[in-house]
Amino acid sequence: MNFTESEIFGAALIGFDMIDGPFLKWKKEYTSVGKRVSLDDFAMNFYLAFRGGNESVKKPRAILYDKFYIVAFPRDLELCCLFMKPKNLDTNIKQLNKIASKIIIEMEVNEDEGESPKDSDSDEDTIDEIRRLIPNLLNGTKMSTPELRRYFKLSNSQIWKVMSDLESSKKITRAEKKGRSIIWTAI
Repeated sequence: MNFTESEIFGAALIGFDMIDGPFLKWKKEYTSVGKRVSLDDFAMNFYLAFRGGNESVKKPRAILYDKFYIVAFPRDLELCCLFMKPKNLDTNIKQLNKIASKIIIEMEVNEDEGESPKDSDSDEDTIDEIRRLIPNLLNGTKMSTPELRRYFKLSNSQIWKVMSDLESSKKITRAEKKGRSIIWTAI
């Protein structure tokens, strides 16, 4: 990231009082670009955004807003915030928006491919046939729930209903678990 000091338009030190909480200790504006943010009003918000939560939680180093961004540096209970003017922000955000839109479309297509249509082979006769086939398929072999779901083109809830019914009727059993997937075998 290329950085120039002219990007900084202000700085603030937010202190913390054990009784009153975060408070603005001092602030300084380096340029007269106009009021971008009222530091007095937002001291608590900035402090909580950068310092909130417990120590094991990841905390941000910078937060990007529409017209500026803040980089924060903690020291004991205090927080030094640098307020900066980003360059080429609109171009970068537009490019990131295009990438996000492509990802959303890809995920929707993947979800649609994974689900079975409502009016297709998932009627009750087909489900009964699948209940009859699964114990034969699992005889002497092991398969995971996602594999079976794809094999029979069922939704996640449909395959779990079938597997639960077969397990209750003692036709199949859980052989093992790998990650989040249950591996099934016939009894």
